[in-house]
Amino acid sequence: MNKNKRVGYVRVSSMDQNTDRQLDGIETDKLFTDKASGKDTKRPQLQAALDYVREGDVLVVHSMDRLARNTEDLLRTVRELKERHVSVQFVKEGITFSGVQANPMDDLMMTMLGGFAQFERAIIRERQREGIELAKAKGVYKGRKPSLSPEQVSTLRQRAAGGEPKATIARDLGISRETLYQYLRQQEAA
Repeated sequence: MNKNKRVGYVRVSSMDQNTDRQLDGIETDKLFTDKASGKDTKRPQLQAALDYVREGDVLVVHSMDRLARNTEDLLRTVRELKERHVSVQFVKEGITFSGVQANPMDDLMMTMLGGFAQFERAIIRERQREGIELAKAKGVYKGRKPSLSPEQVSTLRQRAAGGEPKATIARDLGISRETLYQYLRQQEAA
């Protein structure tokens, strides 16, 4: 007998964010978790969840902005799931889009809520930029905390000067190659 499943999907924006609170207290049969920015198109666990769900299943997501990068992406993803007769439940919004029957009101509601969420994210980013500019003008903005300690930077530069592959150095230090190159450029500018 094929039992319908409740499949959870969780996405956090960074490695240090906690996933526990997103579907806390929500029962699921299987859970997929991505640690990636919403704007990132590479969300392997979302793709795995979409491949996993079957007709009659429910995909459970904390909120619309956790599932999609923008309104267009949200509408497409939910539409494709509904076409496969998979329901989508958004916990924060308290709404479920049925994979069994078409409901024009659901589609309208999803479009409006997705649009509001996208607008809200844009406003937050704009406020953040304004706050940083004000802090810079006051001389209190210090920027992002350095990824590496001074000792690690010294080691990085010695290894790079010794001809070791940059990708290997970056991987060993747990940084991106771009961050590695930024540290090397700082040395050249000094």
